Amino acid sequence: MAENSGLYLLRGLRGRCPACGEGRLFRAFMKVADRCTVCGEDLHHHRADDFPAYLTIFLVGHLVVPIAMYVEIAYQPSYWLHAAIWAPLVIGLSIGLLQPLKGLIVALQWHMGMHGFAAAKQARV
Repeated sequence: MAENSGLYLLRGLRGRCPACGEGRLFRAFMKVADRCTVCGEDLHHHRADDFPAYLTIFLVGHLVVPIAMYVEIAYQPSYWLHAAIWAPLVIGLSIGLLQPLKGLIVALQWHMGMHGFAAAKQARV
C-alpha cells in the first residue's frame, strides 16, 4: 500500500478517475463527471467548491511575484513591459493549474472518504 499511496493523487492531477485511473474525472473543463464511465465509481459526492481557485491563486502568486520582483530590481523594465510579460503568464498558469488542482482535491476527498465518499472508502477497505 505504501508504494501506491499517492497514485490516486496523480490520477486526480491527470484528470482521471481516482479509483481506476482510466475513466475521465471531468465531463467539462471544471465539471466533475457524476460517475466514472469505466469502473462506475460515483464521483458526484465531491465538494471541492472554491478550494481549487484558492490553491491556484496561492501557487501562481508565489511563483510569479518573486520572479517579477527580481526582474524589477535587476532590470527595471517599463510598466507596459511588465504587463506584457506577467499578464499572459498569470493567465496561462491560472487556467493551466485550475483543473489539475480540482482533480487533486476530488481525488483526496475520495481517498479520505470525505462527504459522500465514505461508502466507497468502506468498500475499498
